[in-house]
Amino acid sequence: MMGAGLAIQLACESPPHSMSAGQKQAIADSLQSLVVKTYDFSKPDVVQRLMSLYPDSGPVYSTSSGHTSTTRAELQSQIETFWKYVGSNMRSPKWEWTAMHVDVLAPDAAVMTGSYRVPHLTPMNMQHVIAGAWTAAFVNRGGRWVVIQEHLSDVPAAIADSAARGQMQH
Repeated sequence: MMGAGLAIQLACESPPHSMSAGQKQAIADSLQSLVVKTYDFSKPDVVQRLMSLYPDSGPVYSTSSGHTSTTRAELQSQIETFWKYVGSNMRSPKWEWTAMHVDVLAPDAAVMTGSYRVPHLTPMNMQHVIAGAWTAAFVNRGGRWVVIQEHLSDVPAAIADSAARGQMQH
């Protein structure tokens, strides 16, 4: 009979989801592609596409600007507010991922951390950039990858605008 200590030690040493490097890379590539396509601001229905990253039911934890939402409805309200007051005022916005790292934890779980910038013109045709970082925990539910927890961190506007000067081509 195996002692409890040995059973715990064996459980910790044996990964429950053994995956090949190729399998992990395929999941990482799939998630990166999903996120890049979703954040393409040149396509219509931005709010609907952004919301497609989240599960249809159950909790969704999202933290940004010092606030945490815990439901899909609350998150959708925040995204709609962002798009109404910020996104819809951007002219020719282009979402650029400056870094994207995916850590595949299991066949149905992964974490992505990425940094981004969105150069655009203001309604007064001034160059402007919003930028930040995003960490998202993805799970695969019924063959669909969804975000169940996320944290967004904005780069202060003065720093983003300063970095944009001389880098934007319009």
